[in-house]
Amino acid sequence: MRYMLMHRLDQTNAAAWQPDPEFMAKMGAFMEEVGKAGVLLAAEGLTHPSAGAQTITVKSGQTTVVDGPFAEAKEVIGGFGILQVRDEAEAVEWGRRFAALFDEVTVEVRRVSEFE
Repeated sequence: MRYMLMHRLDQTNAAAWQPDPEFMAKMGAFMEEVGKAGVLLAAEGLTHPSAGAQTITVKSGQTTVVDGPFAEAKEVIGGFGILQVRDEAEAVEWGRRFAALFDEVTVEVRRVSEFE
């Protein structure tokens, strides 16, 4: 089973988007651990401001492209990881361990649809 872990950060908190070397060391150790466990398929940080995003909307067959993030929100997605695990419980456990790296964060664990 594949699960996506997405973490949301407060976009108004500059420190959350400019991690210090101590945090980066903890993150590096976690990434090494999840890699050695053989469950990590992909992971990326989204460190550029969400204000630089482009949003594409299709409504009634009409496509519109606008500047800016997809939603007005204080919290935005700061990054994601995709894991190949046995079950939801294992995905949640990795999510808990990941969340423990931060002082403040929200981590969403969501199963990825798999087509045969």
